[in-house]
Parts: sequence; structure tokens; C-alpha cells
Amino acid sequence: MSGAELVLRDVVGAWPDSQAFLFEGGPLADALREAGLTIRLAAPGADLSGLRRDVSPLHALPVLGRLARLAWDLAGAARGCDVVYANSQKAFLLAALPTRLVGRPLVWHLHDILDGAHFGRAQRIIQARLANACAVRVVVPSRAAAEAFVQAGGRRDRVTVVPNGLDLTLDPRPAAELRAELGLPVGPLVGVFSRLAPWKGQDVVIEALAAVPGLRCVVVGSALFGEDAYAATLRDLAAARGVSDRVLFLGQRSDVPRLMQAVDAVVHPSVDPEPFGRTLVEAMLAGVPVVATDAGASSEILDGGALGTLVPPRRPDRIAAALSEILDRPEAFAERTRLARERALARYGAARMQDDLAALIHQVAARA
Repeated sequence: MSGAELVLRDVVGAWPDSQAFLFEGGPLADALREAGLTIRLAAPGADLSGLRRDVSPLHALPVLGRLARLAWDLAGAARGCDVVYANSQKAFLLAALPTRLVGRPLVWHLHDILDGAHFGRAQRIIQARLANACAVRVVVPSRAAAEAFVQAGGRRDRVTVVPNGLDLTLDPRPAAELRAELGLPVGPLVGVFSRLAPWKGQDVVIEALAAVPGLRCVVVGSALFGEDAYAATLRDLAAARGVSDRVLFLGQRSDVPRLMQAVDAVVHPSVDPEPFGRTLVEAMLAGVPVVATDAGASSEILDGGALGTLVPPRRPDRIAAALSEILDRPEAFAERTRLARERALARYGAARMQDDLAALIHQVAARA
């Protein structure tokens, strides 16, 4: 599941008798059924996987018939609900007008950052204006995402910041024991944990490895949204820089917390602004030092760099220097890492996110 889907899986714990309208089946549908929700799948033939956030609105023209059918089905589903909660770009764009027509309040959980690095100008204008007209609340995970929405033309009084929350159970065993069990090498080891995509910046870390002899890196994640070509270029880049033997591509994993605890540091190398940064919080909870690019919400999560090392985007030399410092003087980062874990526990727990969103939805329902 994507980060937004993982958030939704945790959020619905407060709404076990709700219904979920999904464009397709899969792991998210299974997780929501397990949480007690009634699942309603879109009619066969309604696949919208070809519509991505980085394409022109003109690409939607060939599937207008499917979009209209989905909108009609969504209107029917919305009539039986007190509040409609859209958890993705596609869900919001499709539900906006139907929910307005049937008179149901719409909450949009915006998991993206509406800026020029991620969306075209036309896309940003359409989404902001549609939100102003049809959404009673727009939930975002960070102040950076809120400002981007306002800059795109969205109304500030519609925005509520609710940081993503998650829980992580630590394995009490030492890192060396975890490495042995996970089949990871001994010696200096860092990790990158995210889906494989150009804007996630795994290539920058591979470039950085070439400047730190002896350092190995685990790359955890896969290409989720048609970015397989980029995944292939990462292996080619590692070979070109002479670090193929020091980069371990582990693919999609279900044991990320243990993998994080087994490395010496976690790198979050996004080259474009992040709306949140779930990986950062996971690493903070795992109790390992963090190196992150200063883009989007990273500075907000890491308290301006007090709880982790912030570097400029697209700077492998700065990542290499930061990792070398952590590896050379691990004791100097112990207190910062401890404080980072305390902040993550206090501010980014799943229960706090659930409570905040439940309160907001109750308010929306009461005013409807």
C-alpha cells in the first residue's frame, strides 16, 4: 500500500461501520474489510491507473465515459452517507461534483503538495478552485502542504493540518543480531526506504556512496506507479559508479521497522518537496539517526534540523559528508536521536491522528 493508503487504514479504526468506495480491489480493500468497513468496488472497466498526477488534464479525455460512470456511482453511494471522505486526488476530483449535487459534505484528505514540482499550473488551479467550491474541509499533513494549497489558490480557512500518525513496535535485540537474521552485511550500513521514483532521490544516494568508501546501502521499496524505468536506471547507475557490490536492492518489504533498526542511519533524499515524510517518522521511532533533504515538511518534522541532519536537495556531496560524520562520531548523535524518538512518540502517533480526524469529521457532520 502507498503512504496515503496506510494512513487511511489507520484512520478508519474510528469508523468501523462506514463504507468504502474503491476503484479496485487489493491490499487496501482487504485491510478495510478487516477494520469492519463495507466495501463497494467500482464497476468493472473503471480502471483509472493510466491517469497520474503528472499528466495533462487532456489525458482524461479518452476516458470521459468511465469518469462519468464513476461519478454517477459515487453520487449513489454518497446519498447513504453523512460525510464523504476523499483520500486521494482521483477520489476528490471524481467525488467533488457528485457529493455537491446530492448535498453531502465532502472532506478532502490532501496527501500531496500542490506545487510546480509535482503538478502543472492547470492542475493546481483546477484542484484548488474545486476544493474551494466543493470541499468543506481540506486536511493536509503539514504546514508545508497547507501553504502550497493556499499558494495554488485554495482558501486558507478550509485547511486543517493533521500530521500523519503511525505506531512502531521496536525489536529489543541489538542491531548486529537483527542484521544476521535479515541477511544484511556487517560494517557501515545505511538505508533508503520509499517507493522507487525519480523525485524520491535514490539516485542521489547512490552518487553519495561513491564518495564514502566501504559504506553499504539497502534500498527498500519498489516502483508503484509505472516508474519501472527509473528503477532499472538505479542499477545501471550503481554499476557506472562502481558501487554495485555496495547497494542492496531489497524490493518491497513488510519488515521495514526491523530493517531500520539494523542500519546505522536512514537517508530521506527526496529531490522535490515532501508533503509529509512517513519514512522520517518511522526512522525517528526506530531510534536511528536521520539525514534528510530540506524540502517540504522535512524541516518541520525534524524541528529545523535539531533532530536530524538537513541537507540541500540533489547534493550527493552533502549527503556523503553527513553520513561520514554520523559513522565517524555515532556517540555525538545519540542524544539527538533520543530526542527525535520522543518527539515522534508525542506528535506523530496513530491515536492522535485518529482522534484529530474523528473530531473534525464529527464537526462536519454536526454542521451538515
